[in-house]
Amino acid sequence: MKAAQVTGYHRNLELRDVEEPKISGPLDVVVRVGAAGVCRTDLHILEGQWAEKSGVTLPYTIGHENAGWVHAVGDAVTNVAVGDKVILHPLMTCGLCRACRLGDDVHCENSRFPGIDTHGGYAEYVLTSARSCVKLDDNLEPADVAALADAGLTAQHAAAKAARVLRPGEVCVIVGAGGLGHIGIQCMKAMSAATLVVVDRNPAALALARQVGADVTVVADGSHVDAVLDLTGGHGAEAVLDFVGEGGSTSEGVRMLRRAGNYYVVGYGENINVPTIDIISAEINFIGNLVGSYTDLQDLMALAAQGRVKLHTARYRLDEFQRAIDDLAAGKVRGRAILIP
Repeated sequence: MKAAQVTGYHRNLELRDVEEPKISGPLDVVVRVGAAGVCRTDLHILEGQWAEKSGVTLPYTIGHENAGWVHAVGDAVTNVAVGDKVILHPLMTCGLCRACRLGDDVHCENSRFPGIDTHGGYAEYVLTSARSCVKLDDNLEPADVAALADAGLTAQHAAAKAARVLRPGEVCVIVGAGGLGHIGIQCMKAMSAATLVVVDRNPAALALARQVGADVTVVADGSHVDAVLDLTGGHGAEAVLDFVGEGGSTSEGVRMLRRAGNYYVVGYGENINVPTIDIISAEINFIGNLVGSYTDLQDLMALAAQGRVKLHTARYRLDEFQRAIDDLAAGKVRGRAILIP
């Protein structure tokens, strides 16, 4: 089969002929890839940022946002059958460790992460586990939802945390209305009656934000912190969801936060530099967000089936992987880029 593989860091992917994955365990599932999302994490992988953390051996196939059709199953698989449409939770989890038993499978002690530390979905087929497969509603197709497997799941995971504590009429600032942010806006709109204020430097991204549910949009032009403070009577927002996490967004985001507010870190790339006295005197909370659980993905697929969360995508053939990556790096993708084998 064809697969786009990392053969070295700080160099382009290569399209190579590799063996198709095979069933070797009773809960294994091989999926024919219908679509694979192109994520900024893929750019960070190529930059070598994940090399030490993942410990992966090169060459390997990236792609951690995958959906498609079940192609083959192990002997003990009962929840899906050959031909089923599925989206794949990005982690392959054991189901036996303490985290899995608590339903916190994001922190499985024995997880594998296709596309990060083992072969992923920039290919015609991908190996996963029965525990990772969520069947799709009849009105959804793999290309409609593939990028929700990680980007959407991460956005939903953070939005669900925020929605649980936000009251109607309180303010939630969403920093970044791109690939993750435009999903986060929709999730927040579906789950919370908070006022959604979206900040982005790109007017096109803000136009998309308004289309998908933003109540107020603010251009990040240097005066945006003051604009948010003015909107909140000088107090700041009860919650800030930062889908950027670099370029100064964290320092600006903290300044937009109300006393006792919650700062949800989703995007990454820079350090948070806040004096500890400011954290304790204002009792602000910093909350990390890594992907989401299997049940989070089920909830997100329910919202997608109801039409309350929709992906805006730019579609590329698998052999156009380099153009997709270049477009994403250049900021030319509105919403999410996906590869179609």
